[in-house]
Amino acid sequence: MEVLHRRCAGLDVHKTTVVACVRVAEGKKVRREVREFATTSRALYALAEWLTGCGCTHAAMESTGVYWKPVWHMLEDRLELVLANATEVRNVPGRKSDTSDATWLADLLAHGLIRSSFVPPEPIAELRDLTRTRKQLVRERARHTQRVQKVLEDANLKLSSVVTDILGLSGRAVLEAVIRGETDPQELTALTNSRLKASREEVAEALYGRVTGHHRFMLRLHLNQIDGVDRAIAAVDARTQELLEPFRSTVEHLMTMPGVGPTVAAVLVAEIGTDMSRFKTPGHLVSWAGLCPRLDQSAGKPRSTRTRHGHWLKTTLVQAAWAAVRKKDNYLHAQYLRIKRRRGAKKAIIAVAASMLTAAYHMIRDDADYLDLGGDYFQRYDRDKVARRLVQRLHELGFRVDVREAA
Repeated sequence: MEVLHRRCAGLDVHKTTVVACVRVAEGKKVRREVREFATTSRALYALAEWLTGCGCTHAAMESTGVYWKPVWHMLEDRLELVLANATEVRNVPGRKSDTSDATWLADLLAHGLIRSSFVPPEPIAELRDLTRTRKQLVRERARHTQRVQKVLEDANLKLSSVVTDILGLSGRAVLEAVIRGETDPQELTALTNSRLKASREEVAEALYGRVTGHHRFMLRLHLNQIDGVDRAIAAVDARTQELLEPFRSTVEHLMTMPGVGPTVAAVLVAEIGTDMSRFKTPGHLVSWAGLCPRLDQSAGKPRSTRTRHGHWLKTTLVQAAWAAVRKKDNYLHAQYLRIKRRRGAKKAIIAVAASMLTAAYHMIRDDADYLDLGGDYFQRYDRDKVARRLVQRLHELGFRVDVREAA
């Protein structure tokens, strides 16, 4: 097999140690040297000096948690680094050790058999940390909201039955009054908005419960936690807007797409960056985000077409796709309805999310706004096919029709 990198290294990174294997091809002979280093800054500087002293031009490591990041930062200015997905570079079973792992990575890298993962530049990486942290904070807020609901049910206060958002204006006013000791249903009802769908009698009946001091303590505890998370989210949003300033034009272009607001646009920039040359085609980007069916065949038969789970960008795009298909008379809405009839809503929404990511690829690459193809795109795309389908449907209903071109 052809050797692409004659002097390279494989790094097996752990929390406290890095095992490095230098592979040097000298003619038909291959020389290997393995050393172990600590992960402190001084030790990583020594690792960098040793690799450059050996004449290494490339180095590969696995993306093990966050432990690879300090090593990457220390070496990225000196070597061409390759970050490997651990599931794609597994060693032969039964030969598992730190030394063998480092040697295996060096051999794969020398022959060009490692597909490099996408590592964003520092400004994009900082933005990615913020958007992912925001998502975690929003999830934490939702969990505390569920705990508030649990306490209310234990106190037999059916607030969620008459108020859509228990932390909205009316819901929060009732909760604060309950914490202060108010138990009269009529007094609590007077704190709610008169525009609630439920009648005043229904609201009063729902707010007649059995509230104890323990319930008030727990409600106060969870509301304080929610307020703290809200302040953290506001701080993250403010910092995100500061870091987005160099990418303001890209964000504004992305927001012209249906279903994409400031938050989704920030996530798109943070996850895929602004340099689309890192992805050969839009299809590569869609595959990287886990929005296309997997290829899993045996004996010529497909075994599974399920998409990958767990990608930060995928969940955000699916949420944006649901918002986009609610807007009628646009291409995404038409695509959703077309696929939903044949494959179901879940697969249709994944297809819409993939189309949105494909459009984002071209918008970022060309620095252009979103251009909608129109809600009648599929009818215009193949008029004859649509006409045949409609005629066949009429025949099934017992009608006979003669199709002719209009004058």
